[in-house]
Amino acid sequence: MPEPLSPSEDRQWAMLAHFGGILGFVPSLLIHLIFKDRGPFTAQESKEALNFTLPPTLVAVVANILSLIPFIGGAFAVIAALIWIALTIFSVNAGIHVNRGQPYRYRFNLRLIK
Repeated sequence: MPEPLSPSEDRQWAMLAHFGGILGFVPSLLIHLIFKDRGPFTAQESKEALNFTLPPTLVAVVANILSLIPFIGGAFAVIAALIWIALTIFSVNAGIHVNRGQPYRYRFNLRLIK
């Protein structure tokens, strides 16, 4: 069994799970799967980040695909860009809070993964 994370490592991986939201849900998913049993703060925060980033990432992927449609594709490209901007802002804000050792809860989060 892997060694538990130190408190500073636990906080660091939790922070990276939130900052990873800039790239979508994959970083928080990987961190959650790899470190959830090694640090309670990382488990809690990576799950929160995963729940927050999963739906908008999927919508952004669909919007990017639809952006290839002639004439109306531009609107979908704008939607995808706005989603990415929002994910970036919320993820950075959450990562800063978590880096201070404070748990973070996104105001609008579906919490699909329990």
